[in-house]
Amino acid sequence: MFYSGFSLKNEAYLFKDFLKESEYSIGGFSYGAIKALHHVEDALLNCRRVDSLQLFSPAFFQNKDEKFHRLQLMAYKKSSKKYMKQFILACFSPYAPKIVEHIETNESELKELLEFEWFAERLKYISSKGVVIEVYLGEKDKIIDVEAAREFFLKVTTVTYIKNANHFLQLN
Repeated sequence: MFYSGFSLKNEAYLFKDFLKESEYSIGGFSYGAIKALHHVEDALLNCRRVDSLQLFSPAFFQNKDEKFHRLQLMAYKKSSKKYMKQFILACFSPYAPKIVEHIETNESELKELLEFEWFAERLKYISSKGVVIEVYLGEKDKIIDVEAAREFFLKVTTVTYIKNANHFLQLN
């Protein structure tokens, strides 16, 4: 099971070098990492097997202030189309963009993405249930604060830090 990033669909092909293809592996990219976390928590509550949770460039904005969140939401409200175009370009920066499919999205999803907070206790609990958690981060990611995310996730799980990679973990 793979959960797509904000406003995206079918972008799992970008992570083919890392993605575990198993019925017991759950993965998610950016906003999809939040959805993947929720899926795993639900599976564990319902005694369903999960072997691994893969978080690709997980949405990590908990170190950003309220002003940052307001500015993102205001820009989205002003022109969601323009916002999304700039967002995708930033995801691929500093490299040329590749083709990604889009879906309709809304302000409440953006708000959820911006306000989500990762908690070490949640990840430790998941890990204690035998789920292997892997986090993948790109050094040149222009979307999230990579260093803050790296510092946070290294305390609780394995982090693969890819030099020169962008938010999509692409190197060119």
